[in-house]
Amino acid sequence: MELNIKYSDSQLEHIREQGFIYRCACPSQVSAQIVHLQQLFNYQQACMSGSSSMLDMKTHQLIAKAASQAHDILQTCLHDVLVHENWDLETLEMPAELRQLLDATKS
Repeated sequence: MELNIKYSDSQLEHIREQGFIYRCACPSQVSAQIVHLQQLFNYQQACMSGSSSMLDMKTHQLIAKAASQAHDILQTCLHDVLVHENWDLETLEMPAELRQLLDATKS
């Protein structure tokens, strides 16, 4: 079983950084959860490679499958949010109008 990766670690980090300059860091929260799900999936893969018990193997497979499904859902969610907020999907830069909101709150 492999994880479907749409965003690299560096892209997810960039989204988180961009989100932190905006008052609402919701895209950052979603990208952080994607990273956590990748870690959970990878942990289960490591457990499966070292497991000799079929009972343990099934447990790890169930968790890995759920992590993979949740990962796909959140990657789609992140994409939809970025499109909705008009982020640049190539550079993953936050749109200027969202940055202006942060500037307005500083005044």
